[in-house]
Amino acid sequence: MADNKYLTVTDLNYYITQKFKNDPYLHKVFLQGELSNFRYRRNSHQYFSLKDEKSKINVVMFRSYFDKVKFKPEEGMKVYISGYVSVYGPQGTYQFYAESMEPAGLGALYEQLKQLQRKLSDEGLFDEAHKRPLPKFPDHIAVVTSASGAVIHDILVTVNRRFPHAEVDLFPAQVQGDRAADSLVEAMKQITNYGDKYDVMIIGRGGGSLEDLWPFNEEKVVRQVYDMSMPVISSVGHETDTTLCDLVADARAATPTAAAEYATPNLPDELANIHQLQSSLLASMQNIIRVRREYLNRINNSVIMREPARLYDEQAQTVDLLRERLHSSMIHLLERQRQQYQLTKQKLVGVNPEKKIEQVLQQENFFYQKLVSNMQTLLREKRHHLAQAGQQLNDYSPLMTLDRGYAYVTDDTQKTITSVDQLKKNNEININFKDGKAQAVVKAVRRNENGN
Repeated sequence: MADNKYLTVTDLNYYITQKFKNDPYLHKVFLQGELSNFRYRRNSHQYFSLKDEKSKINVVMFRSYFDKVKFKPEEGMKVYISGYVSVYGPQGTYQFYAESMEPAGLGALYEQLKQLQRKLSDEGLFDEAHKRPLPKFPDHIAVVTSASGAVIHDILVTVNRRFPHAEVDLFPAQVQGDRAADSLVEAMKQITNYGDKYDVMIIGRGGGSLEDLWPFNEEKVVRQVYDMSMPVISSVGHETDTTLCDLVADARAATPTAAAEYATPNLPDELANIHQLQSSLLASMQNIIRVRREYLNRINNSVIMREPARLYDEQAQTVDLLRERLHSSMIHLLERQRQQYQLTKQKLVGVNPEKKIEQVLQQENFFYQKLVSNMQTLLREKRHHLAQAGQQLNDYSPLMTLDRGYAYVTDDTQKTITSVDQLKKNNEININFKDGKAQAVVKAVRRNENGN
């Protein structure tokens, strides 16, 4: 019974583990500190410590989380990490389980890099459609890098080993610092001044932190790489480093040596390929010559070549056949033309113009007689109407009225007077008779009222 009050170590560690798990403040913790005891383990979990001036804590970062880290952690580097705190039961130690990591002080740079990457991607600078193929056999290669670094040395050694024919020209530029971006742009503009002299350009530097590689993320540098007239190979940093120059370039190499290998063919391999092509060409030509020779021999041994007269026998027979066919066709054609002629002649007789003229003359005479008769009838009707109109005009003529003793009165303007309202005393008037007129002076004017 006395042993029941004693816990096992496992029970105690389990109890402490549950305490950590049930503490809400330990579920998501954000730490900053300096990496310590960091030894990179390829394709494995990472174990290290995070420390400050007074304390340190053991940290484990599982592989699934570490593969998402966008930079290369190094001993002594200040970082930001997030995760949770728990107990490792077998050893009874508490430790920090990291889920994310980024360099301390570079969070703003990462955000700036992401924003610029989205902007340039939306403009299409990273599209595969804009990627140009690298030349197979370059004559001139332009290199933009530091004159004192190992990059140019590795490129020169590799090009001289693989393809010594190619000429490599260095355009030195600063690859780190505040002036690096302007220096890189100026070097690339110098290359463009040579027109189409250079077949390919290599731009790069060795590895480093995000701050060290930042000039190759500058917008002006990325746009200048995009505007280069020749294909561009980017070799910036190590294989795990990715800059915007890598994304916009036509090809990306992990190392300067790889960039030189991309830019040049391997001369021994090309020579071997040429020899293989020569052998293949020779074999193809020999095969063509053999086939042509066999074809020529078959022609020489053919019956036509031994007895060329046979070549014309069939043609002569064909000519005779065609001649008979032509004669038969001409006879049939003439017969059809003769029948067509007779038919046309009969139609022409049926439409003789003399009969047409006779019919037209008869119609003309008929219409002339009819026209004369109609005109005489019309004239009689018009004379009758004229006599009636004359009689009516005579009946209504004022002269007939004057013959019965009537007269009409006009003023000195020859205007007919029809009412006493048109007269005044002492007015001169004209009295018109059928055989003349008389002048008179009005002595008095009297108007009848109501017939009186």
